[in-house]
Amino acid sequence: MPVIETRQLTKYYGKARGIVDVSLQVEEGEIFGFIGPNGAGKTTTIRLLLGLIFPTRGEARIFGKDAIKDGPEIRRHIGYLPSEVFYYEGMKVIDLLKYAASFYPGDHTKRLHELAEYMELDLHRKIEDLSYGNRKKVGIVQGLLHRPKLVFLDEPTLGLDPLMQRKFFDLIREENARGVTVFFSSHILGEVQRLCQRVGIIKEGQLIEVSDIRTLQQNNYKRIYVAAREIPSGYFDRPGVTNLEAVNGGVRFFYKGDIDAIVARISALDLIDVTIEEPTLEEIFMHYYE
Repeated sequence: MPVIETRQLTKYYGKARGIVDVSLQVEEGEIFGFIGPNGAGKTTTIRLLLGLIFPTRGEARIFGKDAIKDGPEIRRHIGYLPSEVFYYEGMKVIDLLKYAASFYPGDHTKRLHELAEYMELDLHRKIEDLSYGNRKKVGIVQGLLHRPKLVFLDEPTLGLDPLMQRKFFDLIREENARGVTVFFSSHILGEVQRLCQRVGIIKEGQLIEVSDIRTLQQNNYKRIYVAAREIPSGYFDRPGVTNLEAVNGGVRFFYKGDIDAIVARISALDLIDVTIEEPTLEEIFMHYYE
């Protein structure tokens, strides 16, 4: 049974589009990437899944239960890190996190201190004195301190320096290794490529592709560089070839189609060098948006 399941999930804000007919499944124990530029509908989707806003139509189920009707029960087992974190200014970090922990059954003191130490978070500073990056650390600790079964991360690394980003990714991998399902929303494609097993691409409120990252790369176009003694003008003007440009004494282009055909075309030249590579996730993403 999927941990997350949506069917034609749709949200309009008056006449303004939020998301339209988003249908997806996220399986237990996976790290699912959800990518798109700002305004594509990523945060709206997460808020609908959390039951924080109501859909215009369609449905969302978490742990097999209705995200709206069973919202209070579901949220006991969910961790959430929003893209922007706002807290009571006058509180110390430790007091705020203890307050957050009080909403969940059990004693989470040990877990709270372990996470704070790992994230290098000073528990005794006031919220109002924290930088944006340190406030983000508070959000990370808060989202994980009750050992949730499912974690939603919305642009989680904004404000974190590169070393802390690496520690954060290691922490998420550890959580996933113990069975936590992760829904990772980001517009930073390199993060998704390093962390996630599958990815959904959302464009203007509509889900346009869901695939595992490796298949997405393999079934998409290849990045090819060819250097030869001579490459006749128009030699690579053929179906499947895009973004053709002269570079470093050769030509570089993207190709989607019969790989045997393009290899045969390349091998007919008096070659100096040739490189055929998988595209990065960013190149694939831009292909969908162009």
